[in-house]
Amino acid sequence: MIEPMRERVVAACDGASKGNPGPAGWAWVVADAAESPVRWEAGPLGRATNNVAELTALERLLAATDPDVPLEIRMDSQYAMKAVTTWLPGWKRNGWKTAAGKPVANQELVVRIDELLDGRSVEFRYVPAHQVDGDRLNDFADRAASQAASVQEPAGSGLGSPEPPPAPDAPAKAPRSRARGGAARTGRTSAAKGSAAKGSPRTIKAKFPGRCQCGRAYAAGEPIAKNDSGWGHPECRTGAPV
Repeated sequence: MIEPMRERVVAACDGASKGNPGPAGWAWVVADAAESPVRWEAGPLGRATNNVAELTALERLLAATDPDVPLEIRMDSQYAMKAVTTWLPGWKRNGWKTAAGKPVANQELVVRIDELLDGRSVEFRYVPAHQVDGDRLNDFADRAASQAASVQEPAGSGLGSPEPPPAPDAPAKAPRSRARGGAARTGRTSAAKGSAAKGSPRTIKAKFPGRCQCGRAYAAGEPIAKNDSGWGHPECRTGAPV
């Protein structure tokens, strides 16, 4: 557990799915006072979607940190952030149904996260993924989750694991982003103000075939970009609640 004497803990979490759904993994990392990675954990999920991996990473981070210490969580998944800061109250009022009357996806994970957030001071901060000189904690979590998804083995500082290598599906370079995203406290949690929809999408060529959040498949070698639910067509970057 994090020492209660800390005024605030800064952390990041991320999930990865190779195929969405496909081999998946989760990871979180906690920083020291200088915001350098000091404690981390990652684990496999077998075959799962990127959304499940993102929510699992958040759930594991919340479970591994002291609820009495204010926490800042940096994420590149707008789906996971909006699920617990924007959509969740409405889902609960509607009996865990979406506005369209459909059952909430990944309800068990969302309910568990809601329980872990109860009474805590948590600030969620959106940070764009795969940026040159981007957020180092998010990058660390991204690499750890990608490795866990690829090798399907647990890793972490508690296991004496080395720092995770670069993610094989991440672009070598991406546009420098001046807007790092942000959030203002609103009660126990806060909603993201940053938006991945700004600017042009950074595309890479898919190494493997997969399926976009829109439902259409993409082939190996086809340009893809990271969206709210993982990787898919560049024009499908803006996600919607499911």
